[in-house]
Amino acid sequence: MSVEKRELHPRNLHRSRYDFPELIQSYPQLEQFVFTNPYGDLSVDFANPEAVKTLNAALLKHFYGIAHWDIPENYLCPPIPGRADYIHYLADLLASGNNNVIPQGNSIKVLDIGVGANCIYPIIGHQVYGWQFVGSDVDKRAVSSAENIAAINPALKNDLSFRLQHSSSGIFRGIVKPGEKFDITMCNPPFHASAEEARMGSHRKVKNLGKRKGKEVVLNFGGQQAELWCKGGEVEFIKNMVRESKEIGAQCRWFTSLVSKSAHLPMIYDAIDRAGATALKTIDMSQGQKQSRFVAWSFLVTLNHDL
Repeated sequence: MSVEKRELHPRNLHRSRYDFPELIQSYPQLEQFVFTNPYGDLSVDFANPEAVKTLNAALLKHFYGIAHWDIPENYLCPPIPGRADYIHYLADLLASGNNNVIPQGNSIKVLDIGVGANCIYPIIGHQVYGWQFVGSDVDKRAVSSAENIAAINPALKNDLSFRLQHSSSGIFRGIVKPGEKFDITMCNPPFHASAEEARMGSHRKVKNLGKRKGKEVVLNFGGQQAELWCKGGEVEFIKNMVRESKEIGAQCRWFTSLVSKSAHLPMIYDAIDRAGATALKTIDMSQGQKQSRFVAWSFLVTLNHDL
């Protein structure tokens, strides 16, 4: 009997435990990584990057109809259920200004800042709601990977496009064109402030999985520098995003960003207030043991600050 993950969004397709026989039927390559764990349950080794990547490919094929998905070695391979949650809560946010009806179809335009080589957010957003996406990234190889995923999957190729951010410090500048309009932007910013901090985070993750066993640490979900850390970490990245959002405040209904640590919220709220936003919301999310949230702000919507 499957156990429902009630902490995930009600529309999240991943609220039940992974049905490995069903996933293997959709994606036979997964079978080689599936085993029976000490509790008698089918599972994969989540400390094995190849197993995690193959599981993701199976989930994308089974739930979202994406037949061809791959990423370059050592690039971020994110857990899909949590990524799906962000998309569904964005849909709720858009519905809040649309008579509580989720707007669907490619007339809805979303900007994914830091789309990554995996292209997960545009895939889910397009396949579930039909939205059009622009994905940006500072990493040329990541952009090429995302472009390839869209090009080889017919369902995606007409509604997903990608732009290389040429400035290491730019976020919206150089990406959003003059007069271009977006319904919403999204971002999963680099969490860490240094490469060393990111490495220590990898150590903790592998140790928590009980897979360390004296071996060299392997970050099971991968990740390049731009995906994992930046100078000043998450807070500085989001503060820069807020400052730049003000410049294009009339071109987007909602700006949003994930925030990994609740302790960072007061500094981010302050930056949003200083920018003169007319609306601010914080949406809490939960994936198992992990508590998460995203902040949303607007220069077009009038709303009491929801702090």
